[in-house]
Amino acid sequence: MSASVLFDAPGPKARRRHAILAAVGVVVALAVLYVVVRKMQTANQLQGFMWEPFLTDRSVWRDYLLPGLWGTIKAALISITLAGIFGLIFGVGRLSTIAPIRWISSVVVEFFRAVPVLIMMIFAFGVYTRNGVFASDINPLAAVVTGLTLYNGAVIAELVRSGVHSLPKGQGEAGLSVGLTSGQVLRSIQLPQALTAMLPALIGQFVTVLKDSALGTAITYTELLTWSKTLGSAFSNTVPAYIVAAILFITMNYLLSRLAVTVEKRLNRRGKTAGGAHLDAVPLPGAPPVMEAAAEPSTTGR
Repeated sequence: MSASVLFDAPGPKARRRHAILAAVGVVVALAVLYVVVRKMQTANQLQGFMWEPFLTDRSVWRDYLLPGLWGTIKAALISITLAGIFGLIFGVGRLSTIAPIRWISSVVVEFFRAVPVLIMMIFAFGVYTRNGVFASDINPLAAVVTGLTLYNGAVIAELVRSGVHSLPKGQGEAGLSVGLTSGQVLRSIQLPQALTAMLPALIGQFVTVLKDSALGTAITYTELLTWSKTLGSAFSNTVPAYIVAAILFITMNYLLSRLAVTVEKRLNRRGKTAGGAHLDAVPLPGAPPVMEAAAEPSTTGR
C-alpha cells in the first residue's frame, strides 16, 4: 500500500532527487547568508561595540525593548481574546439552522477575511481620531486591536465552521436520535471536538496575531518594532536592534507554540476518565438513562 492517501511513497530516484535538491537549497541559503554577513561587516554593523549596549546599558531594556515588548504583548492578548469571542460567535452563526443568521454571519466573515489587516487598522484609526471615540493615547492601540480582531476573528470563525463540518456525521445523528436538539448537538458534541481538533490551526492564528501587531507602527502604535527602530537610532546600531527584536518575536512565538502543545496534551488526556473509560461511555446531556437488564437465572444447573 502507498504511504499516503494523496501521494505514493517516493522511490529510490525520487529520494535521490529530493536529497540533491535539499543539498542545493542548503548551499544557496549558506551563500546568501555569507553575502549578508559580509555586507553587514563592511557596514560595521556586526562589530562588538554595536552589541555592547544590550549587555552593559540597562536603559536599552528599561526604556526601549521592555516597553516595546509590553506593547506587543498587550495588543496581542486583547486581540486574541476578542478574536476568539468574535470567531466563536460568528462561526456558530454560520452553522445555525436559521437562514438569516447564517447569511448575516457568512457575509460578515467573508467581508473581514477579504480586507487587509493594515487597511482596517488605518480606517479604524481615522474613525477613532476624528470622532474622539477614545483618548488620543488609546486610539493607536484601539485601532490595532480592531484590525486584528476583525480579520483574525473572521479566520477563526471559518476554522470553527470547517472543524465542525469535518466531524463524522454519525455523531450529530446519534445526538439527534437520543432527543437532543440541533443546538444541543452543536454545543455538547460537535463544538468541543471541533475546538480540540482545530487547536493547532487556532494557535497558528494566534501567532499571526502576535506578528501582525507590528503593523501598528504604521499608525504610530509603539510596539516592539517601533521601539527597536528608535533604539537603533539612539545608539546607532539599527541592524543589531532589529536582530534582537526578531529574536524576541521568535521566542514569543515559540513559547506560544509550546503552550499549544501542552494544552493539546491535556485535552487529549481529558478524553479519558480517571478509571480509564473513554468519554464516549459517558451519557450525553439530555439523553435518557440507560438501564441495565437484570441477569437471567442460569439454567446450567437444571
